[in-house]
Amino acid sequence: MTSGLSKLLTAAARGSFPPADGSVTVLPAPSPRDAGVVSFTAHAVVFADVPAAWVHERIPPGDLAAPLNPPFLSALGARLGREVNNIDLLTVAEALPGPPPLALTRSTDRDHPRTARALRHRDAVRAWTTADGGTVVLGRGVAGRRELAVEVDDAAQGRGLGRELARSARHLVPAGELLWAQVAPGNARSVRALLAAGFRPVGAEALLVPPGERG
Repeated sequence: MTSGLSKLLTAAARGSFPPADGSVTVLPAPSPRDAGVVSFTAHAVVFADVPAAWVHERIPPGDLAAPLNPPFLSALGARLGREVNNIDLLTVAEALPGPPPLALTRSTDRDHPRTARALRHRDAVRAWTTADGGTVVLGRGVAGRRELAVEVDDAAQGRGLGRELARSARHLVPAGELLWAQVAPGNARSVRALLAAGFRPVGAEALLVPPGERG
C-alpha cells in the first residue's frame, strides 16, 4: 500500500509541492522504521505516530524554521524514544535509459562502511564498485523510496568520480522511477556532485532513528 508520505514525495518530485502557506502537515509513520520531518518551501511535513494536536502545540504559528529547529526535533525525539540523525538536503532525479557510463561490478561485501550504513536504514540494499575506488549503494528507504549513497576512496578524490557514480546510479533504476539522495548541506563536494549529476533539490529532511543507530 502506498503511504500518504510516499504520494506527497512523489508529487513534489514531479513539481507539485504542498502549498507554501506556512502550515504543518502531520502524517502517520509510513513504517515502524521511519519517522522524521521533511520541509518544503513554507510547508513542513511531520511523519510520525504522534497526534497532530501535539505537533501544532509545539510549533509557533508562522515560524517556518521551527519544524527543523532543535527544540521541536528534540521534543519529537523524546516523545518517540529516538534521536535526530542529520538534517539533510533532499534531492531527486529520474531514471536514465541505457547502461551506466561507468563500468560497475556488483559487490557482495556487506562490511563496506557505506553498505553497512545502508543496511541499518534501508531495505533491498544492493551495491556496485568501480576499479578506481568508487562505490554506489541503492536501497529502499523512507516510505519505500529508492535511495542512493555514493562513496569515493580518498585516493580517487578530486577527479569527478562522485559525480559520475551518481549519474551512473540513475541508469540502474527502472524506467519511470525516481532516485532520491540525501546529503548534509555542509558537504559541499557531495552537493556539487549530485547537482552536476542531475539531482534537483526538493527540500530538507531530518530523520529520527532508534538510539545508537545514528550515522
